[in-house]
Amino acid sequence: MEFANYFPIFNKLTPAQQELLTASVKQATFPAGSLVHNGSMDCMGLIVVHTGQLRAYILSDEGREITIYRLFDHDICLFSASCMMRNIQFDITIEAEKDTTVWIIPPKLFGQLMEESVVVSNYANELMSSRFSEVMWLMEQVMWKRFDQRLADFLIQESNLEESTVLKLTHEKIANHLGTAREVVTRMLRYFQSEGMVKLTRGAVELIDMDRLENLQ
Repeated sequence: MEFANYFPIFNKLTPAQQELLTASVKQATFPAGSLVHNGSMDCMGLIVVHTGQLRAYILSDEGREITIYRLFDHDICLFSASCMMRNIQFDITIEAEKDTTVWIIPPKLFGQLMEESVVVSNYANELMSSRFSEVMWLMEQVMWKRFDQRLADFLIQESNLEESTVLKLTHEKIANHLGTAREVVTRMLRYFQSEGMVKLTRGAVELIDMDRLENLQ
């Protein structure tokens, strides 16, 4: 089964556990822009990305978003199954940024495997530690880095991800990634444009001077 190649500890499970997991895992496809996991309102289970790209973000009481991490091929999201982990309440929303196919391990099954297997329990702890490290890194960026640095870093990362210097992103979308207001993004992008670092068009940002943007990081 192809799933076994995407779940790193599959071969460390017992034959019975492998059989149970293989019989229970479900595959689902989400078109770009669709909601995959709606925070604490659902507990869909452990997500294993087959192909595509997901965005995990948190939402403030005022409705402001901030991206905490992305998920790509072979990545695993544990927080979408947080309901089966004691004392963990991490309210995130996950959306598909591109057409995405995932495997979903039901939360009760993964909870059962965690209780039965030290390997699974340790792996879940490693995933949790890794994700919390990313969240802590994000907090440091927000608290200590100037916004022009954060924006330049985001644009460069997006350029590398899309393998293009023309990014089809609205100012609103960038603001959602960075956890700020659209007006703040617009002002900084216009400053970047006045300095010859980017060129703004409707619904897109073209990176003109990568060296200067990198120097801002």
